[in-house]
Amino acid sequence: MFIVHVTPEIAPVAKVGGLADVVFGLAKEQEIRGNHVEIILPKYDSLRYDQVWGLTETYNDLWVPWYGGSIHCTVYFGFAHGRKCFFIEPHSADNFFNRGCIYGFNDDILRFAFFSRAALEFLWKSGKHPDIIHCHDWQTALVPVFLYEIYQHLGMTHPRVCFTIHNFKHQGVTGANLLHATGLNRPEYYFHYDRLRDNNNVHAINLTKGGIVYSNFITTVSPRHAVEAKDHGEGFGLEPTLHIHHQKYGGVLNGIDYEAWNPEIDRYIPFHYTADTIEDKYRNKIALRDRLLLSDNEKPIVAFIGRLDPQKGLELIRHAMFYTLHRNGQFVLLGSSPDSQINNYFWGLKHQLNDNPDCHLEIGFNEELSHLIYSGADMVIVPSRFEPCGLTQMIAMRYGTVPVVREVGGLADTVFDKDYSHRPLHERNGYIFRDYDFGGLESALGRAISCYYEYPEHFRELMKNAMRYDYSWNHPGQHYMNIYDYIREK
Repeated sequence: MFIVHVTPEIAPVAKVGGLADVVFGLAKEQEIRGNHVEIILPKYDSLRYDQVWGLTETYNDLWVPWYGGSIHCTVYFGFAHGRKCFFIEPHSADNFFNRGCIYGFNDDILRFAFFSRAALEFLWKSGKHPDIIHCHDWQTALVPVFLYEIYQHLGMTHPRVCFTIHNFKHQGVTGANLLHATGLNRPEYYFHYDRLRDNNNVHAINLTKGGIVYSNFITTVSPRHAVEAKDHGEGFGLEPTLHIHHQKYGGVLNGIDYEAWNPEIDRYIPFHYTADTIEDKYRNKIALRDRLLLSDNEKPIVAFIGRLDPQKGLELIRHAMFYTLHRNGQFVLLGSSPDSQINNYFWGLKHQLNDNPDCHLEIGFNEELSHLIYSGADMVIVPSRFEPCGLTQMIAMRYGTVPVVREVGGLADTVFDKDYSHRPLHERNGYIFRDYDFGGLESALGRAISCYYEYPEHFRELMKNAMRYDYSWNHPGQHYMNIYDYIREK
């Protein structure tokens, strides 16, 4: 099968969040299964060019329709850790992708609308006819709109579109100017409720809604979150649209790259181990304490690793920090926020706790240190308000680090409570709480710390249970192939 991913990110060359890891991991799995996979993304000036091999100009005369005229683009080809990538570079005074970073500009919607049009123009002009175009998040949600309203009339009748929504919170809501810019025009047609008109604002169009309406299948990144988005208010206004299109909508749990996240071979950790040699994990715990100047004692290390975003439950992260210290544990945080107020708040906590030998806050992101924390910590907390999938808890389990999570989205699909799950004992792998409040967090984290101290053998079995789960791309890779086969036959 010929599959093309159209995406704003791919790890490690253009990465802001988990979306980049998902595209890389899924594309890799699809190639392993014998498919021809190509990825199209913008040629940002902030690309990690040291991670791209063989970058060459491959198509130098691409003219993309824009505002009644057109913009000249050059397309480059290169390998991103083995993945076949095409990078589109527009030559325009708008300077769409030469801004030092990927997101955060007032014209982001126009920038990525242009990219979506350019991606399809490139496929058409270069004579590529993929079986599947798989697009990701609001940034590429116009791809199916362009395909079915413009390019199928030019002969691109073969491709089917799968659209994955990684986060419903960001939808690409904008005004009628976008229609004129992209050549869709006909506002009276696209502002119809059954097409692109935003569900809550009759004067706005919603790119994500357009992606849902025009795609052949829509996925979100866990089965639980698919239900939450459609039926439990987590769709951020798109619930009615998801109900209308429910027959082509579902959830596929993300995977993680088991080559990058593998305690048996991880180049970032000093001591390798398996579920059968899990005692070597404690040597990494000592190394982590040495690295962060924590006291060497018998206390459990509780960690948080991730973006400091309100979605992640900032109040509960702070509470977990002080609760862990109160319960005779150690706490490690690695994270940062694009919001300076949030960063400053956690810098204040860092200064407040700077002299505490049982606490370390690392404000920023450090790939090497994240691996050491996963391998050295005893528990990781993920107290999210909402969580479409979550990779942190799956990575933690790979390293035998027990997850303590809120029962939402992909967290509920992957973590099964030691004390209250209906699953057999050998399938239980962590601790869960339901209510988003301090009491809820303490109910799970308190049980985890108590088990660590009072029933160490039980805790050790929980660690091994977690390590035995398979959250690689193997299963989701097959699920996506099934979806592709389904929409090709329709």
